[in-house]
Amino acid sequence: MNRKTGWTIAGLGVAVLAILLITASLQNGDEQTVDVKQLVQDYSLGKIQSHSASITSHQLIVMDSGKSQVTYDLPEEEFFVSIAPYITETHSCAIHSLTGCRGEMANETFQVYIEDEAGNVVLDETMQSYANGFLDLWLPRNQTFRVEITHDGRTQTEVISTYEGDDTCITTMQLI
Repeated sequence: MNRKTGWTIAGLGVAVLAILLITASLQNGDEQTVDVKQLVQDYSLGKIQSHSASITSHQLIVMDSGKSQVTYDLPEEEFFVSIAPYITETHSCAIHSLTGCRGEMANETFQVYIEDEAGNVVLDETMQSYANGFLDLWLPRNQTFRVEITHDGRTQTEVISTYEGDDTCITTMQLI
């Protein structure tokens, strides 16, 4: 085998290796979406307590005790929003802190009804708030929704949207 043939074979080997690495990276990107949603749920449930975590319209931002920050992109087609219905006490919030925000109605059962602008039902089910008093939802991005929450005969309706920069923490739904 001459030198030219050896370099050609080596070049092909490098190209094949690069293609394999790119393919593996793309496949891992799909897995990260599932992992990010699981991470969000784990923080909401208090399963992970050694970090601080907040969630914007496009990223989960995790900071450890050493102040190192890691960000995870959220799914392209889904928007995370956390709602804390309340009767008497609330706090103002725009960016939800998965590890810090607390609502007054922890572990309560709610009827949650959501429809899009065209009147299509997106969600109609009974949900239980987490120990932090919030209901976590993943909704389609770039839409506007009418959200109605009912608990023990008290109801509140609010319009929310899921566009870039929109709030991920809704603490304005006072049940009356």
